[in-house]
Amino acid sequence: MKRDLFVPPGGPPQSGPSREIYALMGEENIFKMLSDFYKELEKSPVRHLFPPDMEEASRKSAKFFVQVLGGPPLYVIDHGPPRMRQRHLPFDIDEAARQVWLGCFEKVLQDAEGKYHFPMEHLQGFKDFLRDFSAWMVNKA
Repeated sequence: MKRDLFVPPGGPPQSGPSREIYALMGEENIFKMLSDFYKELEKSPVRHLFPPDMEEASRKSAKFFVQVLGGPPLYVIDHGPPRMRQRHLPFDIDEAARQVWLGCFEKVLQDAEGKYHFPMEHLQGFKDFLRDFSAWMVNKA
């Protein structure tokens, strides 16, 4: 059965987070942050949208975030061009799922400076990116 595909208004995000973040927090901390994020997702109502091996999924996602935050193109090297909206199309992602995803990230980002050496001067810009990026992943009204 073919489903109607929702396309968010405004198109994809036009800007990303500061590319200084990688140099300030380092690759290891980005991987730890994403591991913790996926542990939150694992306990969430959107768990079914993710593969069985959440640790592997967190590593794949961390490679994407390393690249987005100014680090080497680990994701592209291992998986090709990100094309994140296309990669998420097989999954029904509605606004409720997006809000759960954002809530899990919000929880992980509490005390991000202490846990991951996240540069606080860039935290709001990162949250803005997550908000815009996640809006572009919504594909079901």
